[in-house]
Amino acid sequence: MQGAITRVCMVVVAAILNPLLFPNENTTIPEQDDDLLARMKEHQKKLESEQKRLEQEISQTETALIGDQDSYGWYFWSALCLVIFFTIEVCRQEMIPDEISDPVEDEDGDSSAGYLSAKTVALDKVVLNNFCKTRFHPFIHESGRVREFIEGFADDLLEALRSVCDREADLEVEDFVGIGSMFESWRVSKPPTCDLIVPFSPPQPFRFQFQLWCDPATEIPLDLQGCGKIKLIKPGENGADCLCGSTNLGDDMLCLLHNRNESEKLDEHSLVELLCAKNTTYLSKDQIMRWFQISVTKAWGQISHKYDFELAFWNLDLPGALKIKFRSGKTVILNVTPAVQFEDMDAYLISHFPSDTSNSSDIHWQLSLTVYERNLLKYLAKRLSTNSCHINCLQIVSFLHKKQTALTGRCAFSNYHIKTALLHLLLSKRLAMWQPQNLGHRLRDLLSFLQQSLEEKRLYHVIVGNPRIPNEILVPEIICSAEPINLFRPLVLQRHVYAKMEEHFQEMVRNTSVLLQEYTPHFSNGHVRHEFSSTDHM
Repeated sequence: MQGAITRVCMVVVAAILNPLLFPNENTTIPEQDDDLLARMKEHQKKLESEQKRLEQEISQTETALIGDQDSYGWYFWSALCLVIFFTIEVCRQEMIPDEISDPVEDEDGDSSAGYLSAKTVALDKVVLNNFCKTRFHPFIHESGRVREFIEGFADDLLEALRSVCDREADLEVEDFVGIGSMFESWRVSKPPTCDLIVPFSPPQPFRFQFQLWCDPATEIPLDLQGCGKIKLIKPGENGADCLCGSTNLGDDMLCLLHNRNESEKLDEHSLVELLCAKNTTYLSKDQIMRWFQISVTKAWGQISHKYDFELAFWNLDLPGALKIKFRSGKTVILNVTPAVQFEDMDAYLISHFPSDTSNSSDIHWQLSLTVYERNLLKYLAKRLSTNSCHINCLQIVSFLHKKQTALTGRCAFSNYHIKTALLHLLLSKRLAMWQPQNLGHRLRDLLSFLQQSLEEKRLYHVIVGNPRIPNEILVPEIICSAEPINLFRPLVLQRHVYAKMEEHFQEMVRNTSVLLQEYTPHFSNGHVRHEFSSTDHM
């Protein structure tokens, strides 16, 4: 029996070491070694016949061992053989060359799964410089004129909006705040797009009470991080500042803050119905959007005779998505978004992000810190070298994203994600690395950062809970001390949305070199020749 066990062990070891010593995967045998191949096949046949013969002996031995007192010894030797088998198999896996587990690349250098690392994107320095010089530089002067026009028109429109509102029983509209690429000087393409935040406040004596996600007393789902609820507080409710709402002053007493008949003029029930979600006192985004669209339409009706252009809503799913169309055919996109200022900070709870597809809750408003982001961008720009390449990096990736969207359709990936990634890189890298001659390297860094963020399903908000933010930006303590927000978390919970976004970015990386060359004018005899002028106005 011991001889049989010994032969079994020898066969097991031979069977394991055979593929290790003579691997038959991922190996190519030269044609001149036919003799060696024949001997290997003959050796393999002998091993197979020996294995069959031993299997028969093992079967006979097992039958003879039934009822034998030494059966425990047989089980011991069997277990030992299995241990030996497992140990050798593990060692064999570790000895397999690494290239076997790597993706097999096709003839174009792309992996079998279609993955292309952003670090290997081919970028020509001359093409990049010419692309930025001809694609973005002409926007500098035009953007200034567009901003000046939009600011004047927005002032006029909001003044008309105030006039159509009931000053005693309607929302009070405040001055707008310019945000986005047009006001941060990194406009990408035509038509020009201007984004404005329009804060509003409730009529006296009503007020708003805020419940942010970072408040321990507030219960907000994890997929709504960065959001808050806005509660409409009625006169005298929850310890209002004035006692006239909770104390009987008598007929001869007059409140110096509020008119005694003010509560009679205000129909509290109607105001709650106008602003809040059904059966709640929380501000409704849909209700505010409806009120805002009606008010803007009325306001435009009052001032339309002063302007020689058409104004229309281009997307009714957003509160103030307006398109200005001139007689010449040129257009300007104007996104006016109603918002509520958070206390006395430069932070706003806004009803809708133009690119947001994740927050469908009617009472959860997104916190916008774009004013602090704009200030951070200005702060860093002052400390960078002259003509640093950080803005061009942002413009190029945003341009690629726009063109990829035209090719494969819209997705949840947005310019805001690109700007967030750039700010993270500016805070983490030495500012001397952003010199203009390093444009290609920094562009790959930005693409790689976004690619890695998508792979890890993690892109943190650049302001919230970020210890790298300089003190000069004056970010409020409640924002600094909050837990970092993963901007990709809501999208991960929607797998189909996230998969489309990831596919969109991979295609964008794959098409980077082609798109940059296609939309770069060619220089001939010192003159710039625009070969793609028909697509310049996309």
